[in-house]
Amino acid sequence: METALDDLKSALRGNLVLPEDSNYDHTRKIYNGMIDKKPAVIAMCVDVADVIAALQYGRENNMLIAVRGGGHNGGGLGTCDDGLVIDLSGIKYVRVNTEDNTVRVGGGNLWGEVDHATHPFSLAVPAGIISTTGVGGLTLGGGVGHLSRKYGLTIDNLLEADMVLADGSFVTVNQTHHPDLFWAIRGGGGNFGIVTSFKFQGHPVSTVIGGPTLWPIERAEEVIAWYDQFINQAPEELNGFLATMVIPGPPFPESLHMKKFCGIVWCYAGDDQEAFDRLFQPVKAMNPVFEHVGPMPYPSVQTLFDGLFPSGMQWYWRADFFDSLGPEVGAAHLEFGSSIPTPLSQMHLYPISGAASRVAHDATPWAYRDAKYAGVIVGVDPDPANAGKITDWCKAYWSALHPYSMGGAYSNFMMEEGQERVMASYKDNYARLVQIKSKYDPENIFRVNQNIHPVLSSKT
Repeated sequence: METALDDLKSALRGNLVLPEDSNYDHTRKIYNGMIDKKPAVIAMCVDVADVIAALQYGRENNMLIAVRGGGHNGGGLGTCDDGLVIDLSGIKYVRVNTEDNTVRVGGGNLWGEVDHATHPFSLAVPAGIISTTGVGGLTLGGGVGHLSRKYGLTIDNLLEADMVLADGSFVTVNQTHHPDLFWAIRGGGGNFGIVTSFKFQGHPVSTVIGGPTLWPIERAEEVIAWYDQFINQAPEELNGFLATMVIPGPPFPESLHMKKFCGIVWCYAGDDQEAFDRLFQPVKAMNPVFEHVGPMPYPSVQTLFDGLFPSGMQWYWRADFFDSLGPEVGAAHLEFGSSIPTPLSQMHLYPISGAASRVAHDATPWAYRDAKYAGVIVGVDPDPANAGKITDWCKAYWSALHPYSMGGAYSNFMMEEGQERVMASYKDNYARLVQIKSKYDPENIFRVNQNIHPVLSSKT
């Protein structure tokens, strides 16, 4: 194996990082500090040829293989113990085509880098809510964020992808080339290959009107019931995700620090200030105790939370889809929002109405187009000593809400929770995913993910 490792070193333009190297501990870290895995080899790839060489090495040496883009995955599915990590962070470029407003992005880019490149052209690609998120992981899982109601999920704006398959071959997939594989990667995660390049449809977005409104947590049931009615009837230009949260400190006023709130973070992607003012009157009529909503460049709304959530925090996630926010749901949010264990722990509900809901449930693997919300509970803290506290709160919060959910969860919001949860999250689309997985990765080489088990594979 040592000879093979030497051969890999000579084949790569990027670097190999091994346990004995001085930069190993830094390089193996991922966004979630609760995940502490120690791979045997980390291949820092800078181009497609590096990816092919690393994959070949992993296959020939029967190694467990994980693929890491931004390393942001909640469950830590971009790394593994004792195996090979194929790191794509060196494959970075963003190319904007102003003739058709398409955007070509490398497999290792972060969303903030995409926003930086597209904003001068008054364009944006629908993504999440934190700019340090990797393009690859968010896209392959679905992509819910500030622009979902106006322009759909990230996968709804994916036009093409370049991939290295399990057998080491390279393909470009779109609606006419390998359409089955193109279908599968739009929500099926990293099960089907290593995506080295994405081509997205950009949309005209420059200045948005955004920011938070806050109400005391004691008003959570009232605010949630109102929000459930308001957001689903609002024009699609308006997005707002709901949260139970603690205000940990600046830039919020000191009078709010360490208090618990029910909040909504708004993003209006229209271009009419007067229309927004009229639209926002019902929000003001709810008398928030804090409002900081105004015009800002779209990249700014994407970075609102970056400072609060640097890499290395302890994270524990649980999630579900919801089709309504009835009284029982509101009561659970009041109960657990009132007992948030650490200042950064939160619950979010992201609306899936508007453009995201008009896509057929079987047009992509993302099966819950009929859901109204993707909900996620995250226990977050910088101190490993609090890992148990945030995990217990998160699990209890989820258990109280789950009976009122639709039964499945958005895969990007899941830890490693077992095969039944994976199957529930794809519903009737799971069987088709199994067929495509069996065709392109019959040996389950790509299994460090929310795994789709191929037929007859012994590797799980």
